[in-house]
Amino acid sequence: MSERDSYPAGVPCWVETLHHDPRAAAAFYGALLGWELVSSDPEPGEDEYLVARLRGRDVAGIGTLPDRIASAWVTHVRVESADAAVEAARAAGGEVLDGPIDAAPAGHFAVLADPTGAVFCAWQAEIREGAELINEPGAWSMSALRTTDPENAAEFYGAVFGWEPESFGPVQLFRLPGYLGGTPEQPVPRDVVAVMAPLGDDGAGSRWDVDFWVQDAEATATHAVELGGRVVVGPHDRPPFRSAVLADPGGAAFSISQLVASSPTP
Repeated sequence: MSERDSYPAGVPCWVETLHHDPRAAAAFYGALLGWELVSSDPEPGEDEYLVARLRGRDVAGIGTLPDRIASAWVTHVRVESADAAVEAARAAGGEVLDGPIDAAPAGHFAVLADPTGAVFCAWQAEIREGAELINEPGAWSMSALRTTDPENAAEFYGAVFGWEPESFGPVQLFRLPGYLGGTPEQPVPRDVVAVMAPLGDDGAGSRWDVDFWVQDAEATATHAVELGGRVVVGPHDRPPFRSAVLADPGGAAFSISQLVASSPTP
C-alpha cells in the first residue's frame, strides 16, 4: 500500500476510463473494485466526470466519451507544463491529438500519441496531483506499454520524460533516474515508472494498458463476468503475481494482479 500526495515530472500519475455511459461504468467498477464514485457536478453543457475513491482517497477517473470512439483506459504522465510536453512530443516524433486543455481546477492536459500510435495524456496538475492511493487491492499499480516498435518507443519516452529502458525477462522496465517511489518491499526497483512489452498477436495497435491489484484474481474474474464484463485472458501465473485480463461492459480492457509473493528489490 502506498499513499501519495504528489508526483514529480515524468512519473505516471493518474488513470481514467472514458465511456459512452459513465454511470454504467461506475456501477461495474464500484462493485468489482470497491470504489466509491463521486461526481464532478458539471456545469450545464459540460460532460460528467466521476472520481473513484478508496478509503476516501482518489484512485481513478471515469469520463464521458463521444459515440464515435471506443471505450478505453488512459494513462496520464505528470509534467510541469502541458505546453512544453506538447512541443517535446512533437520534436520526438509523436502526435498531438488534442490540447493543451484547461481542466480547471484539477489541472491542464494534452492528449498525445507516441510514434507507434500508443495514446496517453500529459498532466499538468493544479489541485489534483494524481492517484492518492496505489499498490493496494482495488487501486492502480502500474501501466504497461504494449508496442509494435519497442526501440522507437524507448527513444521517444526517453526524449520526452527521461525514461531509461532496462531488460527484465521478456519485458523492459522504464526507470526514471533519481525517482524513488513505491515501497522497499515491492517486486521491482523503486525508480521503475512503467513497463514496456512487444505487442502480442491480438490484432490491436500499440497502447497503454492499466493494471489494478486485487485480493483474489479468480474471484475478481468471475465477478467481472457476473457484472456484465468478460474475461479476455483467464487467471494465470506471472510471478510474483496471479493475473488476468478483463474487459468492462463497455469494452475497455484492463488487467488485474494478485500479489502472491514478493521480495525486496534494490
